Amino acid sequence: MRETGAGYLFSGLALLSVVLLVLELSTRLLTPMRENLATLVSPIYMLAEAPYSIAGVVDTFTSSHEDLRAQNARLQRRVLELAQISQQYVALRAENDRMRELLGSQSRLPYDVLVAELVGIVPDADTHQVMLDKGRDAGLEPGLAVVDAHGLFGQIVEVGAFTSRVLLITDANHAVPVRVNRNGVRSIAGGTGERAQLLLEDVPISADIVDGDVLETSGLGGRFPPGYPVGVVQSMLVSPTSTFAEVTIRPIAQLDRSRHVLVIFQIESTSGAGP
Repeated sequence: MRETGAGYLFSGLALLSVVLLVLELSTRLLTPMRENLATLVSPIYMLAEAPYSIAGVVDTFTSSHEDLRAQNARLQRRVLELAQISQQYVALRAENDRMRELLGSQSRLPYDVLVAELVGIVPDADTHQVMLDKGRDAGLEPGLAVVDAHGLFGQIVEVGAFTSRVLLITDANHAVPVRVNRNGVRSIAGGTGERAQLLLEDVPISADIVDGDVLETSGLGGRFPPGYPVGVVQSMLVSPTSTFAEVTIRPIAQLDRSRHVLVIFQIESTSGAGP
């Protein structure tokens, strides 16, 4: 029996060895088949995974697109903010330059003056008048001369408690004694009702006045400060049948743009000044 048991054990080991050998051979033989099968099946795996991959890409694209839109919106808001700041800076700089010019004009005037701001325009087509933010409370009174940083602006014709009304030099009812800066020829510059035009009154055709001459206040009458620019001669027309020439003047003051002006309280006595 011992021999029989040993024989069975040997037979079993031999069978197991054969089985293992067969499995090893079958594995080696089936490896290329499994590789080919995996190659054939891989597109199926890819198709199966495609929805998940596409969903991930779409989510990534959507989130990136939303982020870009949000960033673009932030940048647009920032651009608008910077543009607003830039506009305010430009406006403040221009205002500062105008104030410097006005203060420079003030330093040239040996008079008591007051800086005033335009706050309105009189809505009347037949007159050229503006409103100032200073009135009786600041010591203003009718007849005071008003200038801007460039030249004669007008004169105060009406005063309220806190505002005053200025008649511009271009108004048809305004006139100012002037002289030619080049040679001292005197005349009267009257308003025409046109925003950018004055006329010299009763100018003899023999008067030494030419295009480009600068006219300034003469100081006669004591209302306007002498030597302050009024306008520039644009043309001098002479009619054969008239003894007077028609001389048109372009005002130097920025009547339609100046925001701040100087009100002149006092005129010093000058030689040749009228009563």
